[in-house]
Amino acid sequence: MTSIDEKLEPVLAEVLSRNAGEPEFHQAVREVIESLGRVIAKHPHYADDALIERICEPERQIIFRVPWVDDKGKTQVNRGFRVQFNSALGPYKGGLRFHPSVNLSIVKFLGFEQIFKNALTGMPIGGGKGGSDFDPHDRSEGEIMRFCQSFMTELFVHLGDKTDVPAGDIGVGGREIGFMFGQYKRLTNRFEAGVLTGKGMLYGGSRARTEATGYGNTYFVQSMLNTKDSSFDGKKVVVSGSGNVAIYSMEKVQSFGGKVVACSDSGGYIVDEGGIDLDLVKEIKLNRRGRISEYVRLKGKCTHHIENGRIWDVPCDVAMPSATQNELTGRDAKALIKNGVTAVGEGANMPSTPDAVRAFQEAGILFAPGKAANAGGVATSALEMQQNASRDSWTFERTEQRLAEIMRNIHDLCANTAEEYGVPGDYVLGANIAGFIRVAEAMRAQGVI
Repeated sequence: MTSIDEKLEPVLAEVLSRNAGEPEFHQAVREVIESLGRVIAKHPHYADDALIERICEPERQIIFRVPWVDDKGKTQVNRGFRVQFNSALGPYKGGLRFHPSVNLSIVKFLGFEQIFKNALTGMPIGGGKGGSDFDPHDRSEGEIMRFCQSFMTELFVHLGDKTDVPAGDIGVGGREIGFMFGQYKRLTNRFEAGVLTGKGMLYGGSRARTEATGYGNTYFVQSMLNTKDSSFDGKKVVVSGSGNVAIYSMEKVQSFGGKVVACSDSGGYIVDEGGIDLDLVKEIKLNRRGRISEYVRLKGKCTHHIENGRIWDVPCDVAMPSATQNELTGRDAKALIKNGVTAVGEGANMPSTPDAVRAFQEAGILFAPGKAANAGGVATSALEMQQNASRDSWTFERTEQRLAEIMRNIHDLCANTAEEYGVPGDYVLGANIAGFIRVAEAMRAQGVI
């Protein structure tokens, strides 16, 4: 990892000062600005017209009250967010996260990452993100529906298939998207299929959207391994999380011949040296909405659950952090390196701390940053928008083929950009520079806006 170019130090200082108390956003901005010194040295015009400052400042930040009534008749109040960060390449595009940890800093960091992630896909989509501190866990379906309806009642005026197109994220799956889409349709009296992605197949969804982020991450890591004449075949893999990203990362890893030996949720992690039984994990997490600890009770021998440990202590060849931001620390990175890890692919958004990223890079570990490796989800969302616009529905095979092609292109773009700027193999720098240049060129063409 590089230090910040002296010309960019005042830019970072201004961003940190203007956005005080937002550590996740600071972390995301710092990582990108650290990569831009080589760009400014080669193309000084990118320092003109406060271009970098404008990219770091959201076009619009919306914060609103979300009142709703629980099953006991008590009124609850949550806070909703939508940060419309950058529309230089297309309508704002990015998920909605429902989780108690959601605050403005987290939504801004996610939205900032989304700008560059979306640019890397080559699709005509800008960057945005949103959500609420609402916790859907242990809430009834009726409570979740009433919350989603109240949330959309405030947000709908800011959305549109040519304006802002949300999708799901942590805590927001097909059920929540359905409730919000229904309320949007009710409020607008329009069946505007392209206003939300991640929809059900019966009303405009895309095949492979559920699988896309996990599949895409696996395709990216496979491409990285191929540069070393290697593959997932025969590799031992650890995947954190057990939501959609983790589950479908595991599914694609297994199809490539890898063996997933551990996964997790917020209550701990399980280890199955014989290989995780993915059908059982799907039953527990997708159907029962249960805890991963149930796996041991249902599977029996040769498995165990660790409640307070660190999943990254499990030896593996490939690590795929797919749960949440900053889950993999510098200590975890050192443990993985000591145990022989050769590649890391970020399925979640910014799951590795700066110390962890530095440790991987200094050790020569293949490292795929989330803004590149997990771009398959938003790329397939853009394909869903394409299908909605043409009133079409593609087969699973056609959609996955396009996803695989997009992920290979993203990998090659990041690798080639890193090489062009003198740091071959640095996918972090390659992703940041390639995404930045695409957005910066569009902004320069559109004037000072």
